[in-house]
Amino acid sequence: MNINGLNFCVIGGGIGGMAAALALRQRGAKVTVIEQAPELTEVGAGLQISENGMVVLRALNVVGEPPEAGLKSYGTLLRDFRAGRSVSEIPAPVSGPTYYYHRADLLGLLHKAALREGIEFRLGARVARVFKHPSEAEIVLKDGTRLSADCAIAADGGRSKIRAGLNGPEAPKFTHQVAWRATIPWARRDRKPCAVLTMGPGRHVVTYPLRDHTLMNVVAIEERSDWREEGWHRRGDPEDLRARFSSFGGLVGDILEQVQEPNVWALFLRPVADRWQNGRVALLGDAAHPTLPFMAQGACLALEDAWVLVRSFDEQSGIQKALATYETCRRPRARQVVAAAGANARNFHLRGPMRMAAQAALMAIGPRLARRYEWIYSYDATA
Repeated sequence: MNINGLNFCVIGGGIGGMAAALALRQRGAKVTVIEQAPELTEVGAGLQISENGMVVLRALNVVGEPPEAGLKSYGTLLRDFRAGRSVSEIPAPVSGPTYYYHRADLLGLLHKAALREGIEFRLGARVARVFKHPSEAEIVLKDGTRLSADCAIAADGGRSKIRAGLNGPEAPKFTHQVAWRATIPWARRDRKPCAVLTMGPGRHVVTYPLRDHTLMNVVAIEERSDWREEGWHRRGDPEDLRARFSSFGGLVGDILEQVQEPNVWALFLRPVADRWQNGRVALLGDAAHPTLPFMAQGACLALEDAWVLVRSFDEQSGIQKALATYETCRRPRARQVVAAAGANARNFHLRGPMRMAAQAALMAIGPRLARRYEWIYSYDATA
């Protein structure tokens, strides 16, 4: 199907939405991105983009070789929590290295490419409803403005209101896990930077450098049942963070001591959506398949979605057939990756004899562990 000249509205100016807008525009479509924030600013901190995401960024001409603003990873170090004792080392995937990005930097690259391609932005615009009509999608903004498009793509996050319109009301499930996130100034340079995963009973910490080693990204996850507020931007108490991870020593203990302004939120999970599209409106990214952060695949899955969505238009005649093909192609993989992330949540937090047995196994098979997930990293949506 030739989409040259068709009108698309992409709802959400995050990584998935921006990538979809670029892919559509590069096929000749007229694209408007609707974003509720008044400006495109930093949300969150660090991101890991593995090869399955990098191939899409390269195909969209967002990054070159070497990739701009990214820091190449040489693998993952697994450590024990007490003193940072080394447990094992997982090398970089065979398919290609992962890159560490500050989210604001990657969004900046996508935004720059979008402006270069002539994509229109409506910032500070909140979407109230999206309606399917026989020949168009109608987007109604909170202020009453009505927009029409040949197709609307909802990349409006894990709490997507448009998802609810397609699938009905859903009650998110509290995972009994709470995440702390922060960045701290950093000056130490590693010749081969790695992510460090420090595992303890009921909790773990992931650290990796950003912005040419000038920042250290910190994500600390703990099991809790005393807090169930769903939200992304609650400011946490750094002393509370340190108290909850007081048993963590070594370098990660020193890193936690330097955290001053953490954000904290409870991890909720919704299932992969049963219905992704209705022939005029389609879900993309977290709106379709929210995932826990334990495989670092949220952004990568959204990038994959963007490319497969546009490829489906290339392969099919008509918007309805294209969106149906996109859904059929993407749902099984999304379910597999989301399930893998959920399994890792359990593996990182083992206690007692099970934890010691798992560490012994990691010492033996750690260097080969990356092969277990090569099916994730080697996936090439652009092939």
